[in-house]
Amino acid sequence: MSHTLPPLDPDAIVAATNACAWPFEEARKVVKRAEKLGKDEVIFETGYGPSGLPHIGTFGEVMRTTMVRTAFRLLTGDSIKTRLICFSDDMDGMRKIPDNVPSKEALEPFLQKPLTAVPDPWTNEFASFGDHNNAMLRRFLDTFGFDYEFASATDYYKSGKFDDMLLRTLERYDDIMGVMLPTLGAERQATYSPILPISPISGRVLYVPMKEVNAQDGTVTFEDEDGRDVTIPVTGGNVKLQWKPDFGMRWAALGVDFEMFGKDHQTNQVVYDRICAILGGTPPEHYVYELFLDEEGQKISKSKGNGITIDEWLTYASSESLALFMFQKPRTAKRLYFDVIPKAVDEYFSFAASAQKQDAAALLENPAFHIHSGRPPAYDMPVSFALLLNLATASNPENREVMWGFISAYAPGVTPQTHPHLDALVGYAIRYFHDFVKKNYRAPDDVERAALQSLSAKLATLPEGSDGETIQNAALDVAREIERYQDHSRTGPHGGPGVSGAFFQMIYQVLIGQERGPRFGSFAALYGVENTRALIERALRGELTGIE
Repeated sequence: MSHTLPPLDPDAIVAATNACAWPFEEARKVVKRAEKLGKDEVIFETGYGPSGLPHIGTFGEVMRTTMVRTAFRLLTGDSIKTRLICFSDDMDGMRKIPDNVPSKEALEPFLQKPLTAVPDPWTNEFASFGDHNNAMLRRFLDTFGFDYEFASATDYYKSGKFDDMLLRTLERYDDIMGVMLPTLGAERQATYSPILPISPISGRVLYVPMKEVNAQDGTVTFEDEDGRDVTIPVTGGNVKLQWKPDFGMRWAALGVDFEMFGKDHQTNQVVYDRICAILGGTPPEHYVYELFLDEEGQKISKSKGNGITIDEWLTYASSESLALFMFQKPRTAKRLYFDVIPKAVDEYFSFAASAQKQDAAALLENPAFHIHSGRPPAYDMPVSFALLLNLATASNPENREVMWGFISAYAPGVTPQTHPHLDALVGYAIRYFHDFVKKNYRAPDDVERAALQSLSAKLATLPEGSDGETIQNAALDVAREIERYQDHSRTGPHGGPGVSGAFFQMIYQVLIGQERGPRFGSFAALYGVENTRALIERALRGELTGIE
């Protein structure tokens, strides 16, 4: 499925010349390549291995490639046609059974068969394991609105789209072996073949040496699983290539101009490039990104299922927040786990707000521009996600109505109907709170008890409807009088010492059971001054410790 490309802003086209954001740096390389090769169409490609359900890294590759594509369009003023091909390696043999399937035993007879020849273990709704996982990828890409063309290796091999390249592989077989053999150990060298036949007997992908390679007839001969020699044509889906030669062959066959891949591919890049060149292609521009890490700092793996799935992220936050996470520092290894979500959500809305008043040059440096391929929507978000999470922690809401009761009192006139994006955020916050927020209340010591009593008394003197700034200043006035919370490296507004962050950390630990939170004044204004005073009283009576 393909979507319409967003129109380009004429001012952005002019500003693109001097843009510095990383997608522009990469796109300039593609512009030079297109000019050098005289291309009137540029192909961006992403690859996907459907051995497991699509994970966030898969989405990130398409998102980031789209960002480079948009930058290319701006740099060329859309004078060169562009296409984004999402290619699924669904003819790969199933080398191991993923951990996240309902029944591993049911799939054991299908080991080493192409993923599109393995039954769908989840729903029986799709023709195969590969088709199921391809559909999961396409569903999300379509939901997000990417402009792309989906391509299946099974289709390309079986329909003959790769036939010319496969025949050329036979013609240049020795050259390809000359690239591959030095990369292998002695034992593997003895049996290696870049061509993997599909067994006519079992349907499995065979890793066997070729007994004969006949370029003139377009055939290969090998020993099948029953011990007999078999000769088959390399065309029509009877064989596939080993993954490294396949990478380079695909670039040559499709005329790919740009492809990014993870750092785990970096050492193989020269192999891909040389095979692409041997087969008559010009290797594309590359961009190598760092890998995502799970909660324990281990590489995320599709087959292990140890990362966050696309659906899991979207349970707690919008796809725009996920796209922001992808944009930021692609060449830095980042932990991708549930605890990164709140920051990504609030940063996205912050960037979107800044974008509303930026000129074209500044806008092109704003991550929100790259997420939307243009100026992002204008949101009115009177409450941050972090603040909603603290509100949920304090109020233990069973439903949205509880949260909206606080929000409506805090911001009169703001309703789920007038602010649907905020309503969505409320739903995300409640789910995130119930699933991930762990409360760890502690009892206050004597100094902290006195501080909290003084804070409650101070809050009682504030006029009704006091805003967050007024409440924050009142809290600071309390802390300035307590030696423990005086920061002598800073000067307060009246010439005395400033206030240490330890004061507000104490408040969050004792009242909310969290190590930190947003500005206390903002929280108290949203939760309500009287509710905050009641919370202080509960803490002083020892009613909060022991709550989880």
